[in-house]
Formats: sequence, C-alpha cells, structure tokens
Amino acid sequence: MDDKTTDKPEQQEPALHPDKQDLIRKLNRSGKRLSKGHRRIAEYIIEHYDKAIFMTASKLGEKVGISESTVVRFAAALGYEGYPQLQKALQELVRHRLTVVQRFEMSTDINPSEVLRTVLRTDMQNIRQTIEEIDERVFDEVVERLLGARHIYVLGVRAAAPLASFLGYYLSFVFENVHVAATGVIDIFERIARISAEDVLIGISFPRYSTRTLEAMSFAKSHGAQVIAITDGPMSPLVDAATICLTAHTDMASFVDSLAAPLSMINALIVALGLHRRQELTDHFALLEDIWDAYHVYSETDKS
Repeated sequence: MDDKTTDKPEQQEPALHPDKQDLIRKLNRSGKRLSKGHRRIAEYIIEHYDKAIFMTASKLGEKVGISESTVVRFAAALGYEGYPQLQKALQELVRHRLTVVQRFEMSTDINPSEVLRTVLRTDMQNIRQTIEEIDERVFDEVVERLLGARHIYVLGVRAAAPLASFLGYYLSFVFENVHVAATGVIDIFERIARISAEDVLIGISFPRYSTRTLEAMSFAKSHGAQVIAITDGPMSPLVDAATICLTAHTDMASFVDSLAAPLSMINALIVALGLHRRQELTDHFALLEDIWDAYHVYSETDKS
C-alpha cells in the first residue's frame, strides 16, 4: 500500500549525520525539500547503500514498505528522468565507500556457472561505456601535454600499480625521461621531489581511491607541474587534484577491480604518442632489436 502522506511535507525531520545529509544533497538535483515518503526512501538508501544501488524500483519499494510507483516518483522528484538514472548516479556517488567485504558480498549473487561470462560481459560493458563517453578533445590535449613534457612521472599504487607499471614500461620506449613512482624502498615523494613546471605527472586511481596518490598529485600541482588523472568519472577526487582528466569505467562484478577499460585507454594513449614520434621510435626499436639479439633476450621462436 502506498503511504497517503507521501506528497505531504514532513513537519519535523530528524537530523542526519553530515556525510549522509551531503549524500542526499548531491542526489537531490531539484533542490526541493523531500516529502515524508520520499525521505523514507532516501534514508533507506543511505543506511543500506551497498544493497540499494543494485535494487530494482520494485524491490526498493518492498524494502521501504511503499509502492514501486512512489519510488519512481521519488526519482523524478530529485530531477532524474527515471529510476535507472537515479540508480546510476547513486552508484557513482557511493562506489568509493564500499569496503572490500561489501564488494565481495556483491559477488555472492553471481551464479558460479556464469562467472566467466558475467565478468567478461562486465568488462565489455565498461569499455563500451568508456567509448560512448570519452571526450576525444581531452584525449588529444593529454597527448600534446605529454609530448611537450621534459620529464614524465607515472604514479599508481595498490590495484593501480600494474597499470602504472604497464604505462611506464611502454612510455620508456617513446620518451627518455620516464619515471614510475610507486611505494617501495624509495618513497613516492622522493621520486617526484624534483618535479617542476616543465614536467607532467600522471596519477592513476580508482575506487577505493588512494590517499597517497591524491597527496602526490597535489604536491606536483603545487610545484607547477601538469597533472593528468586517469580515473573513473567526475565524482572521483582525482578530478579536483588534476589539471586534466581521462576517465574510464570500472564497474566491478566482485571485489576485483575491472581494469579492462582503463587498460584500453592507456593502450590508446601509448599508440597515439608512438604515432607522433614515429621516426624516433623506429630508430629506437632498431637499436633495441640489435641488443635483444645480441643478448638473447627472446627465444628464437618468439621475438615479439
């Protein structure tokens, strides 16, 4: 049954924790005060966001004790075209809040016999959405800034560390002064201590976002360097820390980060830079082939 007081404004609303109130404010694009029934939906979403972001309108209504149509009207009242658009916005807002336990619990709904197809389809969807939303002018601007850099620093820690290593490895074929900054014997800040206005730092991070990466990006920016972010969307804290930003979708099927789309983005970046430095790269590879042959780097059946 629908709550008949749904459309009547609540006279006294209980105070919410500032973080929760801020989440409602970000979701409520209309800027209007929520009615009593709609407030109940919002409070349930905030208290159980790790479950709510995957619920249908019907299931959410059932949990809150109201009709599906009220949930749909709730989305419209917040300024969204429909419930799916609200759900997507909520997923963007809370994704970085999910703990590894919550992320693992999400995968318990996957049919074990469908794991392979589910994960591959998720990766495919992430790449498809990235293609649809990428701003090629921003991509071209990133290429130009890297081409003009004196030194290039690539930063990625934790789950982003393999991406940073991969990008740094291939950039070192294209440019002479490439430095991969990661945690280890040498601290990140020691690696980027000499960064200046002629340099570029590429910071890579996805939910859950690395505090260390954000601190290093802010440090580089304060020293006048160009800061490029590779992250998952406009809600990422890396956006504010960067001069320019490339985004790629990373919606995950489980606790494992889906890095297929970011890796494809990085591949495209490397290829674009290589095309701009075609002759230098050709000469460098010719030199490397001689070295690889002389020192038997590759087997006779594999010279890739």
